[in-house]
Amino acid sequence: MKKIIISFATLVIAFSTVSAQRIKGSDTVLPLSQREAEVYMKENLGLSVTVTGGGSGVGIAALVEGTTDIAQSSRKIKFDEKVKMQEAGKTVKEVIIAYDALAVVVNPNNKVSNLTREQLEGIFTGKIRNWKEVGGDDLQIVAYSRETSSGTYEFFKESVLKNKNYMNGILSLPATGAIVQSVSQTPGDIGYIGLAYLNDHVKALNVSYDKGANYITPSVETAKNKTYPIVRPLFYYYEGRSEKLVQPFISYVLSDAGQKIVENIGYITLD
Repeated sequence: MKKIIISFATLVIAFSTVSAQRIKGSDTVLPLSQREAEVYMKENLGLSVTVTGGGSGVGIAALVEGTTDIAQSSRKIKFDEKVKMQEAGKTVKEVIIAYDALAVVVNPNNKVSNLTREQLEGIFTGKIRNWKEVGGDDLQIVAYSRETSSGTYEFFKESVLKNKNYMNGILSLPATGAIVQSVSQTPGDIGYIGLAYLNDHVKALNVSYDKGANYITPSVETAKNKTYPIVRPLFYYYEGRSEKLVQPFISYVLSDAGQKIVENIGYITLD
C-alpha cells in the first residue's frame, strides 16, 4: 500500500510539472495571452499557464535560454535568433495566432487627425519637429517609441519609416501602457500602440499610405478588409521538443473559442 501511495504522489508531482507552461515576450500579445490563459485554466483545472511581458526580443531570448516554453512575439523571429536556437541544439516552431493593427495616437486635444506615411516618417526620424508643419498648432512634437527589444518598435520602423532610423534621442518606453499614459497627458505627444490598447484617453490618427488620397482609421473592420495599411501577424514560437507540452494550449488559442477571445480583446482573428 505504501508503494502505491508513493507512486501516486510521484505521478501527481510529475503531472504538475508537465502541465505548468510559461509564456513570455511581446507586450502587444500580453493581454491576449493573459486572457486566453485565464479561460484555458478555468476549463482545464490543474493546468498552470503563467504569462509575462518584456518585449518580443526578450521572449525569444528566453526561448533560446530555456526559461520559457512559448515566446509571444509581434514580429517574425530574426535570422540571428534562429542561429542561436540552432547553436543551442533547438528547433524553433512558428504559429500565427492573430493579427494586430498598429494605431498612431496623439492627445485628444490635438486638432491633427490625418497624417500620411511620409509625415509620420518625418516626425519619427526628426525631420518634422512642430505640429504646425502638419496642420496643427504651433507646438513642439514629442515622439515616443517602444524600446529596441520590442517587436512593435521593429515593425513600425519597417512599415512606417521604411527602415530609416528613428531620430536620435527619441523617448523609448518599456511598455505600451506607458505610451498611452504619456500621450494622454501632454498635447504635443505622439506614439504608436497595438489596437487593443486604444481607449478614450488618446486619439487614433487616420493614416494614408497613398500620399493623402485616402485616410483610413485603424479598426478591426479596416484591418480585416485590408484597407488600413499598418497590420501585422502575432506569433507564438516554441521549441520542437516542447510540442506535446504547448500544443494543447496553442490549439485552444486557434480554436473557435480561442479566436472569440482574440475578437473580444480587440485583435483580428485568423479567419
